[in-house]
Amino acid sequence: MTGRGEQRAAVAQPETGSKADPKVLLMRTAFMDVGVPLGLYYGLRAAGIGQWLSLLVSGALPLGQLVYRTVTERRVAAITLFTLSVMVCGTAITLVTGDARLLLARESYLTGLLGFWMIGTLFAERPFIFTTMVKMLPGETARAWHGNWERHARFRRVMRWMSLAWGASFLIDSAARVVMAYALPVDLVPVLSVVLLVGMLTAVVRISKAYGRRVMADIG
Repeated sequence: MTGRGEQRAAVAQPETGSKADPKVLLMRTAFMDVGVPLGLYYGLRAAGIGQWLSLLVSGALPLGQLVYRTVTERRVAAITLFTLSVMVCGTAITLVTGDARLLLARESYLTGLLGFWMIGTLFAERPFIFTTMVKMLPGETARAWHGNWERHARFRRVMRWMSLAWGASFLIDSAARVVMAYALPVDLVPVLSVVLLVGMLTAVVRISKAYGRRVMADIG
């Protein structure tokens, strides 16, 4: 979901015709990393495959895609290396234990650590929300954000509060995944995990947008 690198200079104009629509990329990523593994899990279960093996196979698909993207792009970003490390370690533990519920709880590692990282960016030069959003904005708007950051203390405060809210949301998501993994029927957890993630992201995005628009209107 993001990198830590900061840019002090003005953001360059986006390349025309060379970048895909962010919404299309998001939908494609969601389909490949969430939809396909979910369908694969329930397809394997319908074929009579056990819960643990179905979870292991369906969970290996996003891992394989991540490795493939790393090899084809010929670079290893810090967040990619972090994600790979967590997924590999979690999978290795479950291979030793053979515990389906532990395999389900593995997803909470990523969301929990991601939440801590988002909160950790509050102590960086610029927080998560700013560095993530500014990369997705048109050149002129991105430059305006950089200007607002330099000139307006309220803008900086809002960026940090929103980053804190996102981090807290992912920590709540992580805790909820652990509870679901050990309290609910195994076959119910994969789909509920997706519902939880979509619901959490929808809520935090809408609240962030509404709050951000109000603050930007006040700043002018």
